[in-house]
Amino acid sequence: MFKSLSVIFLVFLATLLLVALNSDSKAVPQKQPVFVQEFIGQMSFIEGRLLELEGAIPQELMGWEPADLVRNTAQVFLHVADANYFLLTFITGEKMEGEFGAIEKSTTDKEEIAKIIKKSFTTIKEAISKLTEDDLNKMVKTPFGELSIRSFMISILNHNHEHLGQAIAYGRMNGITPPWSAKQDSKTETEG
Repeated sequence: MFKSLSVIFLVFLATLLLVALNSDSKAVPQKQPVFVQEFIGQMSFIEGRLLELEGAIPQELMGWEPADLVRNTAQVFLHVADANYFLLTFITGEKMEGEFGAIEKSTTDKEEIAKIIKKSFTTIKEAISKLTEDDLNKMVKTPFGELSIRSFMISILNHNHEHLGQAIAYGRMNGITPPWSAKQDSKTETEG
């Protein structure tokens, strides 16, 4: 009886091994690529800075523009959100909801702007979090030419940083120090 149980156990183990070897490798969860993790970290950083700065700018300055025919303060923040949705379409292949450019002209209300920014960053980070290493190497046609998804993601980061800089400049032109700079300045003063 002991021998027959041993044989049955060995056959059971061999069957498990064969099933494991023949199973679809996609059923095994793949580790999120480091580049995806870093991208999401950078997007979270930019989102935090944009929201801090937007929160520091008074409502009455949301319609302020430094010159004719350029974006006003609200439009700078909303352009980032608009572009996040638009640029994501080149990665996912899904159509953008609404027309590109409509979001940035939709409101000057600070609370609404903050919600729109948060939603756009959540949407892009969730979509990017699903990418595999193979996905990152796929080539896509973008407004900047044919690029790998990985390279295009760098362009998305660059775009977000560019408009964070623009928002900082708008704030400083109106005497508003970015909150993180103000914290650093007050820390330096207390240490010095």
